[in-house]
Amino acid sequence: MKNLAFYLVVAAIAVGYNIMTSADRDSTGAIVDAGSVDAFNMHVGDCFDDPTSTFGDEISSLPGVPCADPHDNEVYALIDVTMEEYPGDDAMWEHANDECLKRFESFVGLEYESSALDIYTMYPSPESWKQNDREVVCALYDMNAEKLMGSMQDSGI
Repeated sequence: MKNLAFYLVVAAIAVGYNIMTSADRDSTGAIVDAGSVDAFNMHVGDCFDDPTSTFGDEISSLPGVPCADPHDNEVYALIDVTMEEYPGDDAMWEHANDECLKRFESFVGLEYESSALDIYTMYPSPESWKQNDREVVCALYDMNAEKLMGSMQDSGI
């Protein structure tokens, strides 16, 4: 019985910590207070900094920040993967990059080749695919590793 109580306390602390460190969103869904954002619950327009650590290549959360604050990346598209089976790492990477590239100009307002921004993709891994992860997250960042300020939507940068 003592073990059960211990695990319940640990679980309550973990839930409390996640709630306290999660990014706050306003009624439109925009991040208004910095904090952790679930990588599986990103929104178009979410701004975030580069993760400080990852487990291998797996990313489960990201440091979300309001777009008005300096930030490393901005989500500009979410794409549902409709393939029946996982196509392999190389094919998934290629699919994600091709689909993100197709959506770049309509968000930024400038074709990719002329832009000072680059594409950062997050896509299903073989492990996350088994957990029904079927979403590609397209984000952009400054090629010179400068912090972005404000949204890059229709920026023409």
